[in-house]
Amino acid sequence: MAKQEKKEITHVDIVKDLQAKNYKPIYYLMGEESYYIDRIADYMANTILTEEEREFNQMIIYATPTTEMSTIINTAKRYPMMAEHQVIIVKEAQNLKSLDELSFYLQRPQPSTILVFCHKNGTLDKRKKITLEIEKTGVLFESKRMKETQLPGFIATYLKKKGIDIEPQASQLIAESIGSDLNRISSELDKLFLSLSPQQTRVTPELVERHIGISKDFNNFELRNALIEKNIFKANQIIKYFEENPKSNPLQVTLATLFNFFSNLMLAYYAPEKSEQGIAAQLGLRTPWQARDYMSAMRRYSAVKVMYIISDIRECDARSKGVGNPSTSNGDLLKELIYKILH
Repeated sequence: MAKQEKKEITHVDIVKDLQAKNYKPIYYLMGEESYYIDRIADYMANTILTEEEREFNQMIIYATPTTEMSTIINTAKRYPMMAEHQVIIVKEAQNLKSLDELSFYLQRPQPSTILVFCHKNGTLDKRKKITLEIEKTGVLFESKRMKETQLPGFIATYLKKKGIDIEPQASQLIAESIGSDLNRISSELDKLFLSLSPQQTRVTPELVERHIGISKDFNNFELRNALIEKNIFKANQIIKYFEENPKSNPLQVTLATLFNFFSNLMLAYYAPEKSEQGIAAQLGLRTPWQARDYMSAMRRYSAVKVMYIISDIRECDARSKGVGNPSTSNGDLLKELIYKILH
């Protein structure tokens, strides 16, 4: 019998356990996406202890390369004062140089201590002994960067919790324009929510343009649509607007958007079933209707052409960083790229 693959723990799983007061002695929160690391740590800091208990029983430590693990361990061994638990949150844990010293403490952790490590922009080597010991004794959580195709779903869910609906085009517009930084997306959504009147319960592209400052007509989402439709006039309108407003439309964000789309388009050609459902399954899209853009593009671009386009985007990215390009402006580089894509 094949060994069943272990299910990865999610931030929802952790919060549910915390709500049930099912605490573990150690939590190691790590990964490229800091959003969920921050959310879990903040939730623990705000809910495990009462406000009165926090004064003596909660400590936030900001780790540096000179932070001694022995200091953290000695603090963890203390007993709480007039409370059932003490909470120790170690932020910037990626700076710690002597994590292996934690191994001895994990053999007999202090039952009343909840020790939390926040390790951003990277992960522990899961083959190492200390990593396996953390996972055995407590919770090892990896916060992975969200895929571009998942961002509209994140945006819709985030607003839904606030009682607000959002039109698919509006959520796609935010995702394409802001990118995959969930902290920045949530910050912009919070500002958008606060700007709505009590009567406004549905976010439209017009509201996004007005309150977040993203043009509903001239943005990466509309540029992608123009390329899908091979609308040369519209595409040139948009890149002209980008050239005139470079701070709001940096070339690197545009290239990332185009690269993600055409890379997914290349994958779509390998879908066993070329239907909305088949392509959605191949690309891991949230709903089948999201596959329509890829189906439209497949009617206008051959697989060979898409391979050339991906190569052209890579070349444009390299030239924008000065590789083999002493003087061509970003605006001219984008014009050249869009011409190659459309012809």
